[in-house]
Amino acid sequence: MTDPTDELEIQTFASVWDAIADTPAEAANLKLRSELMHQIVAVVTEQGWTQRDAAAHCGVTQPRMNDLLRGRISRFSLDALVNIATALGLRVQVRLEAA
Repeated sequence: MTDPTDELEIQTFASVWDAIADTPAEAANLKLRSELMHQIVAVVTEQGWTQRDAAAHCGVTQPRMNDLLRGRISRFSLDALVNIATALGLRVQVRLEAA
């Protein structure tokens, strides 16, 4: 009888996004969205806002803010997150470097 673990292939990835994305482009998009969400959540937390307060400052609904604060990355495009960050007075910059 063979050991089932003998057939497992171990893969390593540079980031969690590389592990779950189908393409490098998708991984880069997920990473950027994650970073933007993290910074937005940091501002909301720093300000001590309720979800309703944060939503009003960001120009979104409270349920939408709830999705953001809970990290539901699939519900936000880069465009939406840039708009939310800008509404908070943040300046978004993108830096490109060779892969």
